[in-house]
Amino acid sequence: MSSHLRLGVNVDHVATIRNARGGRHPDPVRAAKLAIEAGADGITAHLREDRRHIMDDDIARLKAEIGKPLNFEMAITDEMVAIAVKTKPHAVCLVPERRTERTTEGGLDAAESRDQLAPAVARLRDAGIRVSLFIVADPHQIEAAVAVGAPVIEIHTGAWCDALAAGGVAAQAEWKRIQEGARLARRLGLEVHAGHGLDYTSAEIIAALPDIVELNIGHFLVGAAVYDGLRHTVREMRAAMDRGRAMVTQ
Repeated sequence: MSSHLRLGVNVDHVATIRNARGGRHPDPVRAAKLAIEAGADGITAHLREDRRHIMDDDIARLKAEIGKPLNFEMAITDEMVAIAVKTKPHAVCLVPERRTERTTEGGLDAAESRDQLAPAVARLRDAGIRVSLFIVADPHQIEAAVAVGAPVIEIHTGAWCDALAAGGVAAQAEWKRIQEGARLARRLGLEVHAGHGLDYTSAEIIAALPDIVELNIGHFLVGAAVYDGLRHTVREMRAAMDRGRAMVTQ
């Protein structure tokens, strides 16, 4: 286990605000630089097929201008694989994508998509790009990630975060699934990340899981930045994660 839990900041929804009116402001690249100054270890951006937030130019500028790794979230399409191979980000996270969804509404079904995933993963890895699959913490999905050659998984934490906010026993069941899934993935040789729906409280809790080495967080940070500023929210998140990580050694 690494004592330092990495924080990837997703800047998609800075672009969402920009696109609501058009023009250049607010700039997701500037937001990425501010997040890095405040303690982010990397930047995540999702280039969707419909370009609803991040644009092609944003990806090119992020790769050229930020001083930390770029994690490029994308669907498994020929177009996106070609963009990734051309851009050569540090990492690619393969996610499910539907035009009708507001945001990514679940994990990738790696078990059912092996024939599509395997060649895409191979092509990306041949280009020197670290590949992650965004999946739920289910043994079949984790085993499928190994089978298609992905070295990393990102556990979808949305259901747990929703259940945690609502209270009740559902949160305990989701938490157990995440714990066991992360443990299994590490045992199978995968690097384990997590993300979706995390806030200060849930990030501090999940930071105590020693098998997880990276959290990717975006919407909450951008929303909280409306009140407190992006530097402040990233620093607060970094502090919450560090408190949670300290619990591992205790």
